[in-house]
Amino acid sequence: MSKPSILVVEDEPLIADDISETLEAHGYQVCAIVDEASDALEAIQQYAPDLALLDINIEGSVDGIDLARQLTIPFVFLTSYYDKDTLKRAGSVNPSGYLVKPFQDTDLIANVELGLKRKKVKVNLLTAPEKLFVKKDQEIVALMSDHILYAEAYDNYTNIYTTDNKYIISHTLKKVEEKLQHLGFFRVHRSYLINFEAIDSIAENYVFLKGHKVQISKTFRKDLMDRLTMI
Repeated sequence: MSKPSILVVEDEPLIADDISETLEAHGYQVCAIVDEASDALEAIQQYAPDLALLDINIEGSVDGIDLARQLTIPFVFLTSYYDKDTLKRAGSVNPSGYLVKPFQDTDLIANVELGLKRKKVKVNLLTAPEKLFVKKDQEIVALMSDHILYAEAYDNYTNIYTTDNKYIISHTLKKVEEKLQHLGFFRVHRSYLINFEAIDSIAENYVFLKGHKVQISKTFRKDLMDRLTMI
């Protein structure tokens, strides 16, 4: 059985090395240590880790919280900050844990385990469909969530596809994802959000949804495969 893979995003080398040693001593694999958001995203695409440990105050113009908004894997924040504003921002991206430096090894491992368990949680197929409302021409149309096959990013808009209709939503894909993810929708590509229940088959780099073909990117493929119950 392969070891869980962890990405460490930390701009203090000594702390990063200590974290890495602790993780490896407890049976985890550290796939990479990076200190800024762009390198973190590249590492995720290359290694597809199971969990990320994110320092909030990292190098570059994008901090750990803004980086977290772009992730589809579980993450735990590591930080020296616990003021009200930082906690509010951190809570808005739903982390698996929040560790204030300096922390004990036992606390680190406990938060890593919680994050890994979150990754293993399958899509809840018993979630009842919800009635949503979208604008089409001059009307506001009712649309059941289970009728949506997938959503596609289109500049600052989002195209919503059902079996036989297409709706243009005046929100980014990120905003649409926030409204649909609790209903079993998740990313398979930076530009695509799919309905798990609508999957018919998966082949190579595509997922097929009731006659529609949607591309899967390398970054999100592992997350998709982890959600499948294979027999």
